[in-house]
Amino acid sequence: MSAAIIFGLLFALMLTGMPISISLGLTVLTFLFTMTQVPIESVGLKLFSGLDNFGIMAIPFFILAGTFLTRGGVARRMIAFTTSLVGHFPGGLGLAGVAACAMFAAISGSSVATVVAIGSIMMPAMVEHGYPRRFGVGVIATSGALGILVPPSIILVLYGVSTNTSIGALFMAGIVPGIILALMLAAVTFVVALRNGYPKMPKASLGQQWTAFRESLWGLLLIGIVLGGIYGGIFTPTEAAAVAAVYAFFITVFVYKELKLTEVPRVLLQAASMSSMLLYIITNAVLFSFLMTSEQIPQEMAAWIIDKNFSIWMFLLVVNIILLLAGNVMDPSSILLIMAPILFPLATKLGIHPVHLGVLMIVNTEVGLCHPPVGLNLYIASSIAKMGISEITIAVLPWLCAMLVFLGLITYVPEISLWLPRLLGMI
Repeated sequence: MSAAIIFGLLFALMLTGMPISISLGLTVLTFLFTMTQVPIESVGLKLFSGLDNFGIMAIPFFILAGTFLTRGGVARRMIAFTTSLVGHFPGGLGLAGVAACAMFAAISGSSVATVVAIGSIMMPAMVEHGYPRRFGVGVIATSGALGILVPPSIILVLYGVSTNTSIGALFMAGIVPGIILALMLAAVTFVVALRNGYPKMPKASLGQQWTAFRESLWGLLLIGIVLGGIYGGIFTPTEAAAVAAVYAFFITVFVYKELKLTEVPRVLLQAASMSSMLLYIITNAVLFSFLMTSEQIPQEMAAWIIDKNFSIWMFLLVVNIILLLAGNVMDPSSILLIMAPILFPLATKLGIHPVHLGVLMIVNTEVGLCHPPVGLNLYIASSIAKMGISEITIAVLPWLCAMLVFLGLITYVPEISLWLPRLLGMI
């Protein structure tokens, strides 16, 4: 009954159009004040202890790094490099868009930043070279979702903080799935382009490829600095985020010189705004998790599942259905912060590895980014391409189907996620 009241109140508030963060907070406070004997002082204590986490500091730093990179010309150079490598294949600009999204995802940690940075350059270029607008939107809207799977992912940090799982292991677990998904999206792009006879670019010479690589090298080095530093034990993921922010500032202001010092305060303000919005959601999600735990809801759900003798196969199927439905009404950070504390204890009781569960949840939220009504990637692509949401929804279908196939692989072949961190001795 408690669970029904809590979730009923939460969804009722969300249906009014209230932001997720405020809906969470009001649900918790309403229930605590009217239906429990929990001392209200414990709320403040739980807020403080829930946010007193070193890992949370990584979030604003990665957001700041992504903001600098989006504004500093790094995306344009990565697009030039990927186009020089694959532009001569059928649908070459589309393939270059997938590759550029994967690379930019590996330095920004954000799906939104990836779609904005790559899409604002690549989509107009595709139209100019004779590609249908729908094709460009389909490629970038779905490939941009790699931003929350390929490390360093802000959403992976959120999962690690919520479940006390190693963020370094989660980062390593996202590499192989990220590469496989990028290849699957590229395969769909190639097949669609080949079927429809879309144009291809002239083949770049080795000299042109080398020039494009050299110009994008500073941005690409950030991937090695972050992941190499974490695995090499040089710094923690949080310290890696701070290093990434400083490095991004340095290359955009002093190396590429596309961001003036006078524009830096505006970038800082933009990053602070995004960070505070996300941290406010985290604050209220901490309260929501506290309420769920105090009402013994995860424990009772675990007991019910064990009593019903759910197989791991069946449990994972139910988890996917729940998360895909949640993707219809919530953004990835909200899904992670609400569902992770509930699903984590259930999964561990069934013997599912926390890292596997984390990657599984991330892939589900990736799918949610690419379909209405709350698919953020669709709305961003819509504003760039000047297309309606219904038209974009149809445009992304081939790539969305590939993402669903990939979700099935990740769900039932856990070694895809666990192989690399296990090889490196991180789990």
